[in-house]
Amino acid sequence: MKYCFLLISSLILVNCTAHAQQNKIIPGAERMEEFIPLLKEKRVGVFANQTSMVGNIHLIDALLKQGIQVIKIFSPEHGFRGTANAGESVKSGKDPKTGLPIISLYGNHKRPTEQELADIDVLVFDIQDVGVRFYTYISSLEEIMEAAFIYNKPLMLLDRPNPNGFYIDGPVLEKSYRSFVGYQSVPVVYGMTIAEYALMIAGEGWLSPQANKNYTYYLKSKPTKETPFHFQVIKCLNYDHSMRYNLPVNPSPNLPDMQAIYWYPTTCLFEGTILSEGRGTPKPFQWIGHPRLPKTLFSFSPKPNAGAKSSKHYNQSCYGWDLSNINPGNQLNLQYLLDAYQLFPGKDSFFLKNNFFNKLAGNATLMQQIKNGLTEKEIRNSWTTDLDHFKILRKKYLLYKDFD
Repeated sequence: MKYCFLLISSLILVNCTAHAQQNKIIPGAERMEEFIPLLKEKRVGVFANQTSMVGNIHLIDALLKQGIQVIKIFSPEHGFRGTANAGESVKSGKDPKTGLPIISLYGNHKRPTEQELADIDVLVFDIQDVGVRFYTYISSLEEIMEAAFIYNKPLMLLDRPNPNGFYIDGPVLEKSYRSFVGYQSVPVVYGMTIAEYALMIAGEGWLSPQANKNYTYYLKSKPTKETPFHFQVIKCLNYDHSMRYNLPVNPSPNLPDMQAIYWYPTTCLFEGTILSEGRGTPKPFQWIGHPRLPKTLFSFSPKPNAGAKSSKHYNQSCYGWDLSNINPGNQLNLQYLLDAYQLFPGKDSFFLKNNFFNKLAGNATLMQQIKNGLTEKEIRNSWTTDLDHFKILRKKYLLYKDFD
């Protein structure tokens, strides 16, 4: 009897484990059987960083182990190892583990040159994005697409789930506010994986005229043995947009946990103000404050650390809000921004003079609405028409079941 019970228990455990494995989200990079054959006997360049993992092995190591000839690595903001500060210049160099050259595509050099791509047959793009317009990995994606299409290099994109892919919200960027923290007219939170976003960039003709022309030509070209694809997406398995995906690796130094990632679309707007957004604390993008706000509020003191070597109000007592245990929900929460402006004694100095707030917002309207004392509901209502238009556009490029 005891033996039967143990046997039945073991069978249940095995079945439950098998079911869990069947429903586990599998990023594109882990579907190696789908793309390794396409890379055999090719000279490969890889755009990657510390998030480019295949289980517990880095993609570069996994490709080399499979006998793929990786020629060089391209890296985004924060560098190949993901340790550089936001906005910090990252020099090109050599990966100490593999000896491969690393070309930094951030700062003044954002796009691979024809010379840098000359010895490459295929470009592979694999980065974990967080689904927010001003997170610069999608701008890097666009630069890679430009180079690949202009210089006739096949591009393979290994898709990954979007941890903020379960909603759409925020103002849509106006073209006059285009910058590296926002290239295209999409909302702050656009609800697409990085591959879906790439398909929209290409499909809507948002690249340069030459890149668009070449992409259109590629669509009509037949695969050959030498060039089996021009633009290839390796989809995730078992993913849809209603899911909450927990990132196994921090995407950048100041997004150390899922709470920071969920609050980031809202609290990154504080980067355009005089307030601390929590850099240099244990809770970046979750602790918000300033030395001149009321001392009755939550207090913290930012200090330099490895991921935030320089920022606002270091070693000063700041007063504000602790959002680390508050659920941000499925929309931007503007109330803390509105409250901070109302409470701040020097309103003329609340927004930084470099207009970075407007670049993040994608317009000058939000700043003026805050100054004019509009309510959160009134501000949100002003986004409705643009968001409705974007939602229709977005549907054309979805690869996975939507959240509604």
